[in-house]
Parts: sequence; C-alpha cells; structure tokens
Amino acid sequence: MKHINIRITGKVQGVSFRATTKAIADQMSVRGIVRNEKDGTLYLEAEGDEASLEVFEEWCHEGPDRAKIETVEVTPGEMKNYRNFEIIKR
Repeated sequence: MKHINIRITGKVQGVSFRATTKAIADQMSVRGIVRNEKDGTLYLEAEGDEASLEVFEEWCHEGPDRAKIETVEVTPGEMKNYRNFEIIKR
C-alpha cells in the first residue's frame, strides 16, 4: 500500500471534479480525500496499491469532461489508512 498527495491546477472547480474523482476512486478501490482549495486548485490524498494509484494518477491528468488541467503535482506521503474516499466540503 502506498500514499500520494496530488495537487491539480487549471479549471478544476465547478466542473464536478470532486464527485467524478470519488466515483473513479471508488471503482478502483482507492481511498483518501479530495477538496477544493481557496487558491482555485484541487487537493487529493490517495491510498491504494501501486497499480491502482498509477491508473488513478493518470486519470487525474484527464479529469472530467469540462475540466482543463494545467498541472498535476504528485508527492509521496505518510499512510493515513483511510477507510473510504471522501469529498471534503469547506
């Protein structure tokens, strides 16, 4: 099992990115969180096996149809043992 943090910039808010990310994560048995940030970026924490995270990360470069991805920054992180994938609303 592995943990990664992902920050996505571009047109990523107001395009159903969080809901679509949760649906994709649930399909792939990836656990973690996703939230909009005040600076307009999207922040995710994802945990899963290496193969699932690799495919999940590739999906983050595409996102939902209306999104326009500029950058995807991925950094390793400490395991937090999430039980599911949640949308964090602020």
